[in-house]
Amino acid sequence: MNKKEIQELQALLVQPQKIVLIPHKNADGDAIGSALALFHFFREQQHQVQVISPNNYPGFLKWMPGSKEVLFFDYQESLCIRLIQEANLIFLLDFNELSRVGEDMKRALKTYQGTFVMIDHHQQPSDVARYLYSDTKACATAELVYKFIDKMGALDSINADIATCLYTGILTDSGSFRFPATTPETHRIVANLMEKGAEHSSIYGKIFDNNTYDRMQLLGNALKNMQFLPDYKTAYMYIKEADKEKFNFQKGDTEGFVNYALALQGVVFAIIFIEDNEQSIIKISFRSKGSFSVNQFARKHFNGGGHDNAAGGRSSLTLQKTIKQFLTILPTYKQDLYASEEN
Repeated sequence: MNKKEIQELQALLVQPQKIVLIPHKNADGDAIGSALALFHFFREQQHQVQVISPNNYPGFLKWMPGSKEVLFFDYQESLCIRLIQEANLIFLLDFNELSRVGEDMKRALKTYQGTFVMIDHHQQPSDVARYLYSDTKACATAELVYKFIDKMGALDSINADIATCLYTGILTDSGSFRFPATTPETHRIVANLMEKGAEHSSIYGKIFDNNTYDRMQLLGNALKNMQFLPDYKTAYMYIKEADKEKFNFQKGDTEGFVNYALALQGVVFAIIFIEDNEQSIIKISFRSKGSFSVNQFARKHFNGGGHDNAAGGRSSLTLQKTIKQFLTILPTYKQDLYASEEN
């Protein structure tokens, strides 16, 4: 986003606008945290603003201020379509192309005649937005939202609610500040958010120290299914639909499971395969260490993408056939996986 575009947006936002804020489907802490932060920011600026999520998001994120006012496109489609068509500005948050909101919502956005603003840190953003603020080196979209507010000359307007939502986004997408994209600037931003009212210990506890017994049992089941492939520096795990039913699966319950595979000694590539009968797909999460790009791997083989060290994908095959396909592909990356460990 260049200086001219910043000035254009500032000029637009001088007058009250109708604004819709959209996170990606199956929103995580960064997506919904970014959306809710801007919700509070624009409301303070006297704009008419609404967060519309493509679908529901995990319960461990619903304590965030403003969560009760979020609309869900898949439950309230007619109302959401009307609000989308009436909006002067639509902010696309934490995703790089319209397919990330699901087909139904994508169709509604395709007919929108107003102005899109995209704030995102994923690679290869599409050209759908009139205004694009993209930085693939940022640890979280919430970090970019903080910088966006700064570019609008409004850092002083950050209150405790905005700070809490931004802190949540940065905390979750940075892996509690341990991923490589976490920089000294990230910590300076977080320090400012704490000064503005983000209660770091409370936020961490609400997100990570709030597990149900069933979720812990599901994790135990996934760990029991884990396979270690030392010749390829790889470990994978899987969860069947029957496992999800047995342990009363709730949206978000598998968040972070793949990191347990990545934590194994000698592993640089970790994967979790999850049966999703509702969508008739196998959902896949990829994680890596070093220089091995799971973004490129997911894009090439599993209809996905994301970041170099964290990406997602999907397969329309059965769970068994998907894992077999993965194991067939894996040997071609042996040299890259060994090189990644060295880096």
